[in-house]
Amino acid sequence: MDTMTGVVGPAMTAALPPHVRLLLLTDGKRISRVLHVVAELGVADALADGPLTVAELAERTDSHVDALGRVLRVAAAFGVFVQGEDGRYALNDVAECLRSGVPGSQRDMVLYNGDEMLWRSYGQLMHTVRTGEPAFEAAYGHSFFEHLEQEPRAGALFDRAMTGMSRATARMLLDSHDFGQYGRIADIGGGRGLFLAEILARHTEVRGTLVDRPSVAAEADKAFREAGVTGRAEVVPGDFFEELPRGADAYVLKAVLHDWDDDRAAAILGRVREALAPNPEGRLLICEFLVGPANEWDRGKLLDLDMLVRFGGRERSEDQWRALLARAGFALVGEPVPGRWAVLECRPVPVPAAS
Repeated sequence: MDTMTGVVGPAMTAALPPHVRLLLLTDGKRISRVLHVVAELGVADALADGPLTVAELAERTDSHVDALGRVLRVAAAFGVFVQGEDGRYALNDVAECLRSGVPGSQRDMVLYNGDEMLWRSYGQLMHTVRTGEPAFEAAYGHSFFEHLEQEPRAGALFDRAMTGMSRATARMLLDSHDFGQYGRIADIGGGRGLFLAEILARHTEVRGTLVDRPSVAAEADKAFREAGVTGRAEVVPGDFFEELPRGADAYVLKAVLHDWDDDRAAAILGRVREALAPNPEGRLLICEFLVGPANEWDRGKLLDLDMLVRFGGRERSEDQWRALLARAGFALVGEPVPGRWAVLECRPVPVPAAS
């Protein structure tokens, strides 16, 4: 196990015989379901005030004592919760992240990762590998985003999970790039405005424009109000496949382009390039997970499968980004660090003439 967290990781699995390592990899579905169950039951919340016996946890979570104990034993074996010598279970640093309403909580993301709409899609992964088509549509008969519209519970869960992810990555992104150097920033596809609100709160001289679908952008005022930046923020309902407002010094695309294949991502980039045309010194800032080198672990490789399975999108490596950006008249500035979330700074360049 990882010496810092107790979680099974590459250092531990490398010591196992090859056939055991292989079989351990197939246990992912079991582990994911265990974590989904303890998250849905609220076990971590029940332990917030201190250790409890399985019987006490079963009473508080309305569950079967023996079955819950066996599930918790698996969770603890993989470094989530700790069972003491007296048999009581307690939180550890990983289990703390399963608590609801605390900074850094991952409970909603765990619930999303273990939800039917994801595991049912992965059940159709072979369809995607055979055809290149999104597995979600094979499993459900309609697109992922149509599903979110048709199923309010699924839509609410997805929104909560993505909001939590946005909050978790915002500080990392803000610390890695100086957003204060731009007078006006346009956040394209910025959703409910959480990231733009964070930028404006940190950089008091910056003004911002949020562009997204009317039904989503209408909720951004709440984020701006809570951050105390209402006077420096405006909302412009729009579609990133259509003409975008001009006049910004930087255009942000945060977790937008990975939803789309290269052709449609290039179309979005083309709209940003048009909006930047009057300002050759302007910048495009792409905030995405940058896939790392082959044979090395990084979460981006799994996220890439999520994009493929759900709607045919993709996470990209540096080389893939450079090729995509060149199609739309941008060049990547600097050498971003792979294997993590990154702010890709891009400058406009002349688009090569078609041969």
